[in-house]
Amino acid sequence: MMRETTVFGPIFSRRLGSSLGINLLPQKGKLCNFDCIYCECGWNEDGRGDRVLPTAEDVRKALTDKLEACHASGIPIDSITFSGDGEPTLNPEFPEIVDLTLALRDRFYPKAKVSVLSNATRAYREEVFQALRKVDNPILKLDAPTDEAVALVNRPVGTYHVADVVRSLQRFEGEFVLQTMFLKGDGFETGDWVEDWMEIVRRLRPREVMVYTIDRETPLKGLKKYTVEEMRALVQPLIDEGFELQIKG
Repeated sequence: MMRETTVFGPIFSRRLGSSLGINLLPQKGKLCNFDCIYCECGWNEDGRGDRVLPTAEDVRKALTDKLEACHASGIPIDSITFSGDGEPTLNPEFPEIVDLTLALRDRFYPKAKVSVLSNATRAYREEVFQALRKVDNPILKLDAPTDEAVALVNRPVGTYHVADVVRSLQRFEGEFVLQTMFLKGDGFETGDWVEDWMEIVRRLRPREVMVYTIDRETPLKGLKKYTVEEMRALVQPLIDEGFELQIKG
């Protein structure tokens, strides 16, 4: 599902309510340093027709126009969400765009949250880290606890080590939301490594953990979803320990 505009929606999100989306990536392509087997935007190789990134000024104009129109029409917005077709922090103007988005949020929808859906691979960069610290909901992905499992599910482009990402996430001192996809594939499933994943959760102590499963068609065929009951059973130890869990089927 490619987004063909820089600002889109609002749409209903299972996790965020009425969500106005910001796509910091090409309008007619996909740009990501992951190639997840479950990505609703498809494979990276299928989205290479466009490499033009919106500038901060492009986002300012598009977001101002959309927020003005929604406000005038009385359309509710719960979250202004950086998502789009790939990894939003790859846009070199991401920190500046976060600042202008916060300012426009305060002007038009001061009760709305600003959220970023990110794979956390660039949180090691100081300017990206500081920008993520500013938003209400830095929602940062960790789908598996080992490099081998991440290679199966996320198919990172270039070098990736779980240990590096965990170090970046520790800098947030718990002030972030951890997001994890639960799924079943050919010869593997999240349940295979959930114990090791929970150990990482205990180290990071995020303020909330979002556990969810497949909801749309996936580029890799044959994937299966978990039920809410199955996911709850897997993460019950964390619930018992007092972690805030949001489980979405």
